[in-house]
Amino acid sequence: MSDDHDAAGAVRFIFEAGVLKRAARTGWWFAGVKHPESIAEHSFRTALIGMMLAAMEGADAARVSMMCVLHDTQETRITDIPHIAKRYLTAVPNTAVTADQVAGCPPAVIDLITAAVAEYEAGETVEAIVARDADKLECLIQAVEYRHQGIDNVQRWIDSSQAALKTASAQRLADAALDGQPLAWLTPPPTTPAK
Repeated sequence: MSDDHDAAGAVRFIFEAGVLKRAARTGWWFAGVKHPESIAEHSFRTALIGMMLAAMEGADAARVSMMCVLHDTQETRITDIPHIAKRYLTAVPNTAVTADQVAGCPPAVIDLITAAVAEYEAGETVEAIVARDADKLECLIQAVEYRHQGIDNVQRWIDSSQAALKTASAQRLADAALDGQPLAWLTPPPTTPAK
């Protein structure tokens, strides 16, 4: 393949990933959220949480963040299937969707992305476990934010997300989020007097 063909394939995937900026996280509609965050918004904060959890758990932060960015990219093709719908629908594995998405990319890009998605889906390495915790923790934090905005039907998301957490660091952050206020960051912490 030519370099131009590889570049065109990579740009196709980049354009496809842009759809995630417009695609909603549909499960929140059941809770009464009229305009839920996009899949890309969810993935951004998942990557940020993943980076932090990786540092707290001694994992490779770059690898975790990459898995977090990629963990829902397949939803451009299969959509964000709500949990209840998964009882009735069978989707191909995310690894197969990813392989199709990146088929036209340069070989090094194909290898990088497919390996990261396969690692995330297997859920066996410390980085994959941390990335999965980041996904669940982001959902829990989003539920807390929606609750503070007046959506009171979010407890099932909080409970299921919290129950799925595997690392002690994720559980500590979940506990802090449940006790916290989403806009507390607007008030600066008290300063200690200089000595």
